Amino acid sequence: MIINSPRRTAGPATAAPVARRTPPGVRVRDLTVVYKTPLGELPALGRVNLTIEPGTITGIVGESGSGKSTLALSLLNAVQPPGRIAGGSVEIDGLGDVLRLGGDDLRRARGRHLGYVFQAAQNSLNPLKTVGKQLLDLGRSHGVEDLRALVRDAKALLERMGLDGARVLDSHQHELSGGMRQRVGIMLALVLNAQLVILDEPTTALDMITQATILRIVREVHKERGLTTLMVTHDIGCAAEVTDNLAVMYGGRVVEHGPTMEVLGRPRHPYTQGLIRAIPRLSGDIAEARALPGRPPTLGTLPKKGCVFAERCPLRMDVCVEAEPRPVTRDRRTVACHAVERPASTVEEEEWA
Repeated sequence: MIINSPRRTAGPATAAPVARRTPPGVRVRDLTVVYKTPLGELPALGRVNLTIEPGTITGIVGESGSGKSTLALSLLNAVQPPGRIAGGSVEIDGLGDVLRLGGDDLRRARGRHLGYVFQAAQNSLNPLKTVGKQLLDLGRSHGVEDLRALVRDAKALLERMGLDGARVLDSHQHELSGGMRQRVGIMLALVLNAQLVILDEPTTALDMITQATILRIVREVHKERGLTTLMVTHDIGCAAEVTDNLAVMYGGRVVEHGPTMEVLGRPRHPYTQGLIRAIPRLSGDIAEARALPGRPPTLGTLPKKGCVFAERCPLRMDVCVEAEPRPVTRDRRTVACHAVERPASTVEEEEWA
């Protein structure tokens, strides 16, 4: 059986060397995603603009329902009914506009160029098949000729993550812990040598030690393989630990984007400031941690005009309920807020004109 092929004996297993390629950049422009509801088609993403620099780890943070996972799935052109991508483009270096791909071209792009680690790892694994059989199915679907080499690489990746590769490949998903399943998901996303890897809530429902292990793996594999990585998370602490850049989403919009330490150290958008104030501290006055007032909008309660954050914003002005703020870039920081001072002309304003 291929799964139990002999291990190499020359020292501890390590990931097979990967030809280092130029990591891709990603440019999301005017991306709009809608969902069909009894009230009609409602926008989950509204004209999202985001640039992910090659070779960086970019974090997407925000409350539940802000559109983080919808944005991540859009990068794979994988939004499922009743949702649909209604407009915009997702340009990825080496692939072009992913939203124009379909059929075999799109299938080949997923796995070979784009790797995705799902939020609920147990839901992305077939409970009736061992991990090894699912690995072989993945290899066959992508035309991998040397399946034994694929299995060796998978074992090496799993052992690189501190697991017994042979045991994991011979296991069903219910025989693995949550942290082990999460590492299996990372292995499946990397084993075909994807260049852009998307991690959707990789540390959700894991204990602190396992979280730290997963974040270490993300950092090390990203560096060793020369990847461009996108990490979706609700945990600002995790984002601060591993990301180079941070995008803050609210109501299906990117309201702030820039270098992680600058965004967290000097937040400009009132929503970003509110998120940081809500983080509990280990020391000092516990009353300093204040929850954001109100509730985040749903598809049915998103305002048809104005700023999506206006209802909860302490800096709300009359213009905020009448006109949607344009994202403005200044000093490597992009902010969409009427209350934030902005120059008369910017590149982002030109894109929105």
